[in-house]
Amino acid sequence: MSHSSRAAGLAALLAVSACSPTFNWRELRLDGTPLQALLPCKPESATRAVPLAGTPTQLHMHSCEAGGLRFAVAWADVGDVAQVPVALAAWRSASLQAIRVVPPPVDDPTTQWGVTVAGAPAAQGVSAQGQDPQGQPVQTRAAYFAQGTQVYQAAVYGAKLSDEAVDGFFAGLRLSGP
Repeated sequence: MSHSSRAAGLAALLAVSACSPTFNWRELRLDGTPLQALLPCKPESATRAVPLAGTPTQLHMHSCEAGGLRFAVAWADVGDVAQVPVALAAWRSASLQAIRVVPPPVDDPTTQWGVTVAGAPAAQGVSAQGQDPQGQPVQTRAAYFAQGTQVYQAAVYGAKLSDEAVDGFFAGLRLSGP
């Protein structure tokens, strides 16, 4: 996506959401990565060690809530490009297990969702329904993608997803060159 078409898309998104105080879109640049994202709220940040594909990995997450939805962008460096596919599959599975989609149908066509991320050679989208930790229904749409040894997840969670908010969030993801 060219700079001018990205700017036009951002302008259109801002114009549509200008009347909505619920979503206050802002650009987020993730330190240490080539990823930029648009979030509809001021994110909180956290880093924690997680077992990703059996290896302790530092996971960096930025998330916020707006309009009854949780928006999250996370990344980790797996250190070896050969581990990227394994790490992405493990991450998708763990995310589905977290919302109690059992068994997690990682490659099930009913959970696949067509998504693209500007600058990413490939992205796998997941769309699923499950339960949050309190047992309440939750929906998610998530994208998993990589560049080099860095793996990423961008996701929206909520009781009922808004297509406008979901589309704006995923349209705002962009990886710059390697």
